[in-house]
Amino acid sequence: MAESSPVKSELDAAVERGITKLFAVLLAGEYAAYTRLIAESAMAPDIRSRVAIARMASAEMGHFDLLAEQLEQRGGDPIKAIGDYVDVFDRYHGSTNPKSWYEAMVKAYVGDGLAADFYVELAHMLPPGPRDIVEGVMAQTDNSLFAIDQVRNKIAAEPDLRGPLTLWGRRLLGEAITHAQWVLAAEEDVTDLLFQGSGDLQAVSRFFDSISDRHAKRMTDLGLA
Repeated sequence: MAESSPVKSELDAAVERGITKLFAVLLAGEYAAYTRLIAESAMAPDIRSRVAIARMASAEMGHFDLLAEQLEQRGGDPIKAIGDYVDVFDRYHGSTNPKSWYEAMVKAYVGDGLAADFYVELAHMLPPGPRDIVEGVMAQTDNSLFAIDQVRNKIAAEPDLRGPLTLWGRRLLGEAITHAQWVLAAEEDVTDLLFQGSGDLQAVSRFFDSISDRHAKRMTDLGLA
């Protein structure tokens, strides 16, 4: 029986390390999103809005459980993953703390969309098994659609809010990209997994350009183009 190539074995091991760390990062992000939604739901003006936020939070925990199961199958510890990576997500949420319900609504819709966009871009770069998991999480990211009518109706009633909410939406994108870049810079295994063979920074640039394009579409959905 022919022995496996040492180079191939090392490459396979590197891919597995990258996938395990990626799942750990994504899991920590889902946990942070859940806890932040619970906190921001206190600003909801009525029961209907609180129920909508609760559905979003429930979906985040569903994503968490799916990723936790996959992480455990790869020998990882979900609780340790939270401890290792949640700080960067807490910093993002701390720097984008909404001051009003309508800022919270923009953040809910834009933030949910940004998470979906990151999952879309990540899925393209993963091998089939992990890709299916990421796409499975991505398929459950439509619970924020209720925010569109709330924001649009508020802007129609108070047009002066369009400018501040537009700036707020742009800030959310900028902070999300900045914090994602911190993760990539800190985790070489994840960066190598996602951008191996690119030869330069063009693949990374295209990754974030695609996310920015989708963000612009969501801003239009909210009436904040």
